[in-house]
Amino acid sequence: MKSPRIALIHATPLAVEPITNAFRCLWPEARITNLLEDSLAPDLAAAGQLQPEMIERFQTLSRYVHGCGADAILFTCSAFGPAIEAVASTLPIPVLKPNEAMLDAALAVGHTIGLLATFEPSIPALRTELEIMATAQERAIHIVPVAIPDALIAIQQGNAALHDQLIANAATTLTQCDVLVLGQFSMASAARLIPARPDCKVLTSPDSAVQRLKDLFKP
Repeated sequence: MKSPRIALIHATPLAVEPITNAFRCLWPEARITNLLEDSLAPDLAAAGQLQPEMIERFQTLSRYVHGCGADAILFTCSAFGPAIEAVASTLPIPVLKPNEAMLDAALAVGHTIGLLATFEPSIPALRTELEIMATAQERAIHIVPVAIPDALIAIQQGNAALHDQLIANAATTLTQCDVLVLGQFSMASAARLIPARPDCKVLTSPDSAVQRLKDLFKP
């Protein structure tokens, strides 16, 4: 029996390496494919909000990878929650938002959640997603959002070390949080620089998403 084929759909090339590494470490048997459409993020930033045309673009990308034989789809950009939900409602295979597994884990940890992102337009979608999940689970939460746009500029310029350090610096200011979530796949490498605290857990999207997919396809 063949291992499941997981289609990864990216809006930025920065997400490819983190999720590939997570599969290599946690589920190397999975067959992964990568589809990059790098106009999505700048088009969203220019529009200021998701437009119907953007949602249709997500439908088109998803129909393509499904037609190529994908057993599941994982989107890796956190700013497009409603578009991904629209896809999930129309396809007969699992379709995962990038952060849903991580946010589930965050809700299980505690009340005060630090939400970090380098792409600022991601924060409203992530916050809404987290609040909806908390309401469904009847959990009261307090979200502390932090945008780190300078880190995004750094990694776009090829300075991964500065990117990671800026994220770690921002994380150390969130001293009252029970859990910190790094809201984009491209941020996962910074987790190792965040000082460990017994009262605060740090979660990344790639590891959480791969583990969720692996559990879905358990024999």
